[in-house]
Amino acid sequence: MKFVLNRDLIEETAAAADTTLLRYLRETRRLCGTKEGCASGDCGACTVLLGEFADGRIDYRPVNACITPLAAANRRHLVTVEHLAAGGELHPAQRELVSCHGAQCGFCTPGFAMSLAGLYQQKLARGETGAERDEVCEAISGNLCRCTGYRPIVDAGVKMVQQLEPGHHFDTEEIRAALASIADAPPPPGYFQPGNLEELEQLLAEHPRARPIAGGTDLMLEVTQHYRRIEQMIDLSGVEELHRIGEEGGRIRLGAALSYRELEDFFATRSAEVSGLLVRIGSRQIRNRGTLGGNIANASPVADLPPLLLSLDAEVHLRDAGGNERSLPLEHFYRGYKNTALAAGEYLAGVSFASSCLEDFHHCSKVSKRREDDISSVMAAIRFRRRGQDFAEVRIAFGGMAATPVRARAAEEILCGRDTGDEAALRAAMAAIGDSLAPISDVRASADYRRQVAQGLLQRAWLQLNGEPPSPTAAPVPTPTLKREARHA
Repeated sequence: MKFVLNRDLIEETAAAADTTLLRYLRETRRLCGTKEGCASGDCGACTVLLGEFADGRIDYRPVNACITPLAAANRRHLVTVEHLAAGGELHPAQRELVSCHGAQCGFCTPGFAMSLAGLYQQKLARGETGAERDEVCEAISGNLCRCTGYRPIVDAGVKMVQQLEPGHHFDTEEIRAALASIADAPPPPGYFQPGNLEELEQLLAEHPRARPIAGGTDLMLEVTQHYRRIEQMIDLSGVEELHRIGEEGGRIRLGAALSYRELEDFFATRSAEVSGLLVRIGSRQIRNRGTLGGNIANASPVADLPPLLLSLDAEVHLRDAGGNERSLPLEHFYRGYKNTALAAGEYLAGVSFASSCLEDFHHCSKVSKRREDDISSVMAAIRFRRRGQDFAEVRIAFGGMAATPVRARAAEEILCGRDTGDEAALRAAMAAIGDSLAPISDVRASADYRRQVAQGLLQRAWLQLNGEPPSPTAAPVPTPTLKREARHA
């Protein structure tokens, strides 16, 4: 494999398929500015930038080096904190972190600097100056600081983009030429990078034990948390067909390799509620790598997209090495905890749903112990379709409640056909949630907490539909005190 590391063109032939960027940088290249804090993509101390040449420019995205395979850097520009300073001058992100006193112990500081540098590169690419505090907070949402406090770091980010300095742009003619020279570089042994469905399915037939990987934000935890070896991987992220978004016959089809970031762009003009949910999934680093297909096929009970897709009556499309495709409703895809309908040799190719569903009323709520970069205690996706003053269609789906995502069918049936303002129907539906669902208790929340939250979220959706603000005394939501388990789904 070949890639550009900061200013140097690198050829690497000996790395194992499951080698992480973090391990390679620290142990092989001795670039120890990239820190290891959690090895699970939670703290951001290992943040680096990966640049890919596309649409006439190099698009730089911050990623977590601890859970990104080294092979993902093949044919790309990898930027570490050691490369930020140019010509003996600090990068604006570094300079403003110093001027605003944005560091104490400094362990997390390289990661913050890289996340801010990623925002700076976006601003340079678009020719924009200035940033709101919310934009800076979103850029550093995947970085944790235990001693400085976030105010001076956010101040540094706001100050950083008041003026742009093109001399700190990593997208140069020299780097572009280097990337062009390695555009066909093969991946390392054991790591396969097909470019289309034909190549993918040929590899699946030849290497039936190879693990599919797209973003790897959960798969790579097997390496970093459980110390397992993954000797062969087939990277789906470069398969053109799996990145397509199509609309035909009144249905929208989304390719399984679409990243959360790409989904954000798609839903930005389609649904404000769905867009609001997407920015709550993980962090910017996670959303740059994690994919639609991975979130579904991983079959985690706390994944955030399956409840949304259940509320949309989505279908999943499964293919095998022979090119055969079958479809089934998403609610039939899950068989149990971490158990799906995928047969041996099959992979998830895409998801589809009726485009008319996006015209309905949606309410998406993610309840977690902190807003940024956390896993749901309860995730709710609720869709109401009205016919006059009545509910014509009701979908109520939850994640984090059981071993699989679930629909509250009893509550749906109570509301369907009733007046949208019927409070008695609402109370009966809330009672049905309490009676029909059997939430789990775990480190994130108790069963009773989840039950109350689920009822309260339905009430909140009903109030929003009827144009009323939620009452401060309605459906009180208790605060769990159990310790958080750090994992991404």
